Amino acid sequence: MPLHLVGENLDRHRAYVAAQAGTLVSLLRGVYVDANDDANKTVMDHAVRIAAYLYPHAFLSGPSAFQLAPTVDGRLFLSGRRNQRSRIRDLEIIQNQAPDNPSTVPVIVGDDMGEFHITASSPGQRFLEAFRLRSEHASAIDPAMRRSMADRLIEEYGNASSAADAIWALARANRWTREAEAAEAFLNAARPVQAPINRAQIDLVVAWHGEPVGRLSHDGVEWRWTAAAGRQPPLIRPTRPGSLPPFIESLLPEGWLAHVLDDRDERETLRTSRRYISNITIVDGSVDLATVPQDVLQGRLAHFQAGGLFTGQYKGPTRRSLEDTFQDNLARLFADANTPRLSGVQIKAPMCLRQDGDLVPAITDPFTHILKPAGTSGFDDLPIVEWICLMLAREAAFDVPEAVLVRMPDQMPPALLIERFDIRRSHNDIHRLAVEDFCSILELPAARKYDGTMERMARGLRPLSTDPVADIEILFQRAVFAWLIADGDMHLKNLALLKIAEDGADGFTQVRFAPVYDAVTTRLFPGLQHDRMALKLNGKDDRLTPDDFLALARTIELPVSRAAQLMANCARRTFDSAPHVAIPLEAAPNGDLIRDRIVAIVQHRAQPFL
Repeated sequence: MPLHLVGENLDRHRAYVAAQAGTLVSLLRGVYVDANDDANKTVMDHAVRIAAYLYPHAFLSGPSAFQLAPTVDGRLFLSGRRNQRSRIRDLEIIQNQAPDNPSTVPVIVGDDMGEFHITASSPGQRFLEAFRLRSEHASAIDPAMRRSMADRLIEEYGNASSAADAIWALARANRWTREAEAAEAFLNAARPVQAPINRAQIDLVVAWHGEPVGRLSHDGVEWRWTAAAGRQPPLIRPTRPGSLPPFIESLLPEGWLAHVLDDRDERETLRTSRRYISNITIVDGSVDLATVPQDVLQGRLAHFQAGGLFTGQYKGPTRRSLEDTFQDNLARLFADANTPRLSGVQIKAPMCLRQDGDLVPAITDPFTHILKPAGTSGFDDLPIVEWICLMLAREAAFDVPEAVLVRMPDQMPPALLIERFDIRRSHNDIHRLAVEDFCSILELPAARKYDGTMERMARGLRPLSTDPVADIEILFQRAVFAWLIADGDMHLKNLALLKIAEDGADGFTQVRFAPVYDAVTTRLFPGLQHDRMALKLNGKDDRLTPDDFLALARTIELPVSRAAQLMANCARRTFDSAPHVAIPLEAAPNGDLIRDRIVAIVQHRAQPFL
């Protein structure tokens, strides 16, 4: 029995025509059913979907948050901005006014149209709702539901007393004192002194630059983030109750490293690892944070390079036989929990450049540099391509970290070595630094890193940046540059903000667009000859013209005259510099050929912008 919703699986014109023809029946604004179907059954089968469609800013509450369905007598309970009721055949949607600070969780509901996401009262919130005075929501919660809710909270917090403390914290935020008193009495009534402990629970300390900033726990069902007391910038925001905070999720390994670690889930990754990008350490409470190396720059890459080549001593993994590959040796580094974990699909190795020029794996040393070795299956030249693109980015006036090509042992192709820009420059530096990619900023999981748009990025960037005008311009130019060099992998995890705070400050003193990283002409590689932009702009990801970028400028509130100037400057600098990038042929004998292929793409794409 299909349900038809205007704007989701039916357009307004077709709905009108079908209703006039008598093949569809309108139940309420935008809600239609087939004329030959049982309208009541269709409505009840899709009750939650209809409520989510009609009231997108409300959340399931009371018994509906518990059951994720209407009651047997056809009532569905919501909380939102106001008190209101709607009846659709046998379904009655009852909405009361939500408290000022509700506690909610994301839930998944399924019907014969598939699964969809909606928000519902958290376990603690709905337990408080069960004790509201003169509330139809509360009266619909029967004793068995109430007992089940109480048992769920006691299981989570270990005992009735701790559960009551958590309930009181929610109640105080909304001035629900009477409800909390009744809930506490119910929790304490005839309960065991201590509930059995779920041994799957984990409790981890999260530190930033070696100082604890909070605790991350998992009760076997949900994640919980508890910020440490004291003054600290809002680095980790628990914006999705019950889930990993987006910032923490953005640190987790992907691609090759996730395959190497072979962790069953994110819980195992966090339990078996310690060090992450952005100067984050996550450890069991029993681990002494003082034993974990702090990431502070040692040797400067600028002192150990000549003509784009690394002049220090590489002392990392090697390839010694056909059976003992470089990737195998690199993978062995990650068997040690002290080896920093990196996000991103590409193979990477965390390294330390010491003051004497030795480049060693960052296991017991500070993690100061990232080594990107050559890929396989046609991706052998990836480090050279990325190095050329970074040099072009520097010529186009972007901020770019120090990067060189490294001659690798055992006749391996050269690797790319990049100096981290998110760590302290010296031991006297007391600034606290972090990088937050746009998956975290837009609160999207890494699996959805290609789902964003340049327009949506601008909306996420503007309220966070300490210089939004300048950063909007950088975002615009990054989009232009990605198009010019045919970078089809500039997704939400390859764009980020660099956040800097003074020691002891409760806010960030500087939040600016991070330097360019992971810039690659993807169209050079097998199967990617027709690669498109990773993120759309003006609704397009290919065949972009200056008019598309000017449309983007208008949407993100960048003056068109300024956008035209930035666009022309970026195109001119990239166009002029591309043929003159000096390739270190000693490490990359075919570097000129690779550069010429990039030049051909750049010159073709830049022509309309000049």
